[in-house]
Amino acid sequence: MVEVKLENLTKVFGKVVAVDHINLTVRDGEFLVLLGPSGCGKTTTLRCIAGLEAPDEGRVYFDEEDVTYLPPRDRDISMVFQSYAIWPHMSVYENIAFPLKMRKAPASEIDEKVKWAAELLRIGELLDRYPHQLSGGQRQRVAVARAIVVEPKVLLMDEPLSNLDALLRVLMRSELKKLQRRIKVTTIYVTHDQVEAMTMADRIAVMNEGRIMQVGSSTEVYDRPENLFVAGFIGSPRMNFFDATVRDGELDAEDFKLKLTPEQARALSGMEGKTVTVGIRPEHIYTPDSAKGESLQELDGTLDFFEQLGSDTVLHVRVGGKLLLAKISGRYTADLGSRIKVLLDLSKLHIFDKAGRSVL
Repeated sequence: MVEVKLENLTKVFGKVVAVDHINLTVRDGEFLVLLGPSGCGKTTTLRCIAGLEAPDEGRVYFDEEDVTYLPPRDRDISMVFQSYAIWPHMSVYENIAFPLKMRKAPASEIDEKVKWAAELLRIGELLDRYPHQLSGGQRQRVAVARAIVVEPKVLLMDEPLSNLDALLRVLMRSELKKLQRRIKVTTIYVTHDQVEAMTMADRIAVMNEGRIMQVGSSTEVYDRPENLFVAGFIGSPRMNFFDATVRDGELDAEDFKLKLTPEQARALSGMEGKTVTVGIRPEHIYTPDSAKGESLQELDGTLDFFEQLGSDTVLHVRVGGKLLLAKISGRYTADLGSRIKVLLDLSKLHIFDKAGRSVL
């Protein structure tokens, strides 16, 4: 296991800056997820770590060793691709054994390690089969077994679950996380799926436009987003946003005013008269019969739409010219266009300045 360190890592394709001066440390034995929308630079970052792309600026370190321009074969890494990339003409056994054969390992060691990896991934009974005889989930397990059989210093995964159906993705999330904890390999995992990131990562690095927007645990990036991008990207349904002016201990949003708590008023005392962006998550907006908390403020609105999700209901409530989403537990039915009261938990407000930085 090693610590992976990126210093000012930059990669440019033509006029596109795919990776923009990234600084990041992945701790020894950590499961770190690079999370972000398509085209944000997360896969390019992973490929620079793997040695499949040479950075235009910056350095890549494994512990204290500079591996920036070291060939992939000399980095002691393994990579699992989105397409699995297993050989169709080889059996499962041969696929898993392939990287060991390339290292000219003894036959007895190959056999022992292939069976060890197959046992860990619970595919021991599939060793004589060929890829076309396997399900998507089984092929994915073969790809992971082939990656870990060499016991790499660093395990890299590029959206390995994206081709699986929803139920299998849920199963494999837990399987991969348990496997990583068992073998304790430093793992860097790329995904655009925030649920994967939140459930699997020790820490998440949220990326956008080639830059890292925030690094933290799933709780930190969810509860304490450092900027508007992270606040809007993490969470489903996404956070509600609206502009308001800080005035006399209140947030004046034109359609309504929100009374700041004493702590919030003190924190925003230097922003009197300034316009800010206010955010509140849907689960912190309640109906009167579901309300909880002490710092609640009631608003009158109109039910625009609602989504029944089984255990939860998402209400689309129009308050003046603003549309607020509220996620409440249980089932809720009412006529569209009917009047409805909602309560906002003021203690859960997020405040961002005009540059998009969190100030509260």
